[in-house]
Amino acid sequence: MSATVEQQGPIGAPVIETFGLTRRFGTLTAVDAASLRVARGEIFGLIGPNGAGKSTLIKMLTTMLPPSEGRATVAGFDLRAQAAEVRRRIGYVPQLLSADGELTGYENLLLSARLYLVPRKEREQRIRDALALMGLIEVRDRLVRQYSGGMIRRLEIAQSTLHSPAIIFLDEPTEGLDPVGRHTVWLHILDLRARLGAAVVVTTHYMDEADMLCDRIALLDHGRISVIDTPAALKERLGAHATLDDVFAEMTGESSDRGTYRDVRRARRAAREHA
Repeated sequence: MSATVEQQGPIGAPVIETFGLTRRFGTLTAVDAASLRVARGEIFGLIGPNGAGKSTLIKMLTTMLPPSEGRATVAGFDLRAQAAEVRRRIGYVPQLLSADGELTGYENLLLSARLYLVPRKEREQRIRDALALMGLIEVRDRLVRQYSGGMIRRLEIAQSTLHSPAIIFLDEPTEGLDPVGRHTVWLHILDLRARLGAAVVVTTHYMDEADMLCDRIALLDHGRISVIDTPAALKERLGAHATLDDVFAEMTGESSDRGTYRDVRRARRAAREHA
């Protein structure tokens, strides 16, 4: 695996297509007529202020929330009519901790293999491959509560890939990690894409992360997609020395370090628990 973070372009036909996808909660429109395409092998970023609709969009695309309006295909299947087929072809890593700290890394993966209905004769090889892919072979028999935050995140990503999904959804995968842990996760996400050829959809509040990882970015604000473009093209809109932080501030009227006291407390608690 490369020691530096390098981008690679899209390598295939669309594996996600949405057309006017909308989700309402009562009178609140959390996602408003979202239309986008994600290609096979592409790392596609969703950025925007807190409450912009990023996680709600992810939850719709992973069949956890039904759309109020609109339609979508995910991995070639209709999001509404063929939800079970969609679930078989995606991996999902949520914001909240999903690995069991009282089990070893191997035991967590074995449990996931059973949940994903990986055939019994293939489980051991799939688990070995996932551990190797995420650099966790040496700690496979250690309790997960003894893992660092970055190791836990890599384990959760490994869990999501056991069934060789066409698309992997990562909701704020580096939340609460220190810079070294974040960079390590970046490298493994890029390696994952290179080896599996899967599309990766990632939400993040870190503009440097979006710039380094993503082939293209969709910026959401108040539930609507404001723009979809490459990081380079977005920065070019503001001039030679612009950063994605500048783009974020210009297009949303917010700083990318926006966050409530609760957000900060949650991130710091997570960092302390995962240290």
